[in-house]
Amino acid sequence: MRRITRRTALAVTAGAVAAPAVTTATATAADTTTGTSGGRQSTGGRNPVLRTDLVTRVTPRNNWLVTAVALQYAHRIDLRGGAILPSAFQVKATVGGQTAARTVTRVYSSTTAEVDDRSRPGRPGDRLIIELDPNDSNARAAGTDPLPLDRAYSVRQVADVHTPEGELVLRAGPFAVRNDNVTTPVVDDFAAGSFTDSTGFELDFRLYRPEGYVRNPGTRTRYPLVVTLHGGGEVADNNMTQLTSNRIAVTFAKPERQRRDPAFVLSPQIPLPRPMDGPDGTDWTDAKVQAALIELIDTFVSEHSRNVDTARLYLVGLSSGGRGIYSLLAKRPDVFAAALPTAGWGDAATMDRITHIPIWADHSIDDPVVPYREGRFGKPGTWTLMNALETAGARVSRGEWANDLPKAQFEARSRELLRQAGATRSHVLFTSYTPGTTPVNPHLAWAQTYENDVVIDWLFAQSR
Repeated sequence: MRRITRRTALAVTAGAVAAPAVTTATATAADTTTGTSGGRQSTGGRNPVLRTDLVTRVTPRNNWLVTAVALQYAHRIDLRGGAILPSAFQVKATVGGQTAARTVTRVYSSTTAEVDDRSRPGRPGDRLIIELDPNDSNARAAGTDPLPLDRAYSVRQVADVHTPEGELVLRAGPFAVRNDNVTTPVVDDFAAGSFTDSTGFELDFRLYRPEGYVRNPGTRTRYPLVVTLHGGGEVADNNMTQLTSNRIAVTFAKPERQRRDPAFVLSPQIPLPRPMDGPDGTDWTDAKVQAALIELIDTFVSEHSRNVDTARLYLVGLSSGGRGIYSLLAKRPDVFAAALPTAGWGDAATMDRITHIPIWADHSIDDPVVPYREGRFGKPGTWTLMNALETAGARVSRGEWANDLPKAQFEARSRELLRQAGATRSHVLFTSYTPGTTPVNPHLAWAQTYENDVVIDWLFAQSR
């Protein structure tokens, strides 16, 4: 662990650690092939599988899922305009000691181990992407902790694959291959680290560094810092589920967002055993945790003083992370440029300290876990906090709509609320979701929040 000051330590290690590669081959591995991996396609369908990877994805509503299997072959696959039927491959997953089939939805060749979201995917390459139905009951990549997925999937080709002219491209065989590795786009770009504060309390964290900084660490370019506070369900010792259990940190690190708003993304995780001081010491407001969080942020900014834009520090959090936001803003009212608290609760008596801070809050009206008005542990919910902000002098712009609207309609409603805020010179916005419209569970109000480009654009536009 690298020492930063006399009393603090900030350790950053490599991000995802790949399992050792295990070369796996089908029955055709021993067959003689023609062509090379960089040249033409092999003849007679003799093309051994060299590597098998699972491709996972953090989704807005279903969390972390295995969405595809990527097979790497010894030779290039060229279907010459043809297609591969999903029925040509059988995929089975062993999760939680139970083995069951996964549903294959699309199969296509590619040059990379990535899902192609286009309507007509694929290109000639040495990989085959086997997409899987995310609605399969055994699609999950994690429960409370990440599931052990190395070699958990088997793939067998059960039908020959031909070009439209009838030339054999891939021969079926009796043997299955198993996955060597698990990849999660964007999540794999976060480095894993830990921070020990001046009292000896340790917080694990994940860190995304913007591409420009990675290419040139000596750059004098200054980037915003987004700090994400997970919910109570992600309190753990795995330094992973704060990224994968809800699509919060991933939102700010995905390539399309980083192209628009390159930023550092810092995602700490509260450890077990669960800290809880007093009736409302709920994770991020626990005295030990909050002190370590504040020291982590301060130390990170100090260590990256040349590259962090201190006028653009943002707090984002859901559920108990929203509670943490309201508490932290009140304690450090001159540090953060803006905040996005979702389904949170807090102390109405402290709202007069944060009337100057841009906030876009949202909450489901029928939330049973953190009630919209009453909140938790005697501390009120978002509706009451917004009223307290208004009483303290902040202008609050309010809107209500369904939480299951299509993305375009959802963003149109957000855009209208933003126009309303601009007309009244309001920097506090509050979105309420109509009862019965939040999918899965009314508490999970955040599924659309971080997919909403209007809200994220608004956040990055804020500066102290």
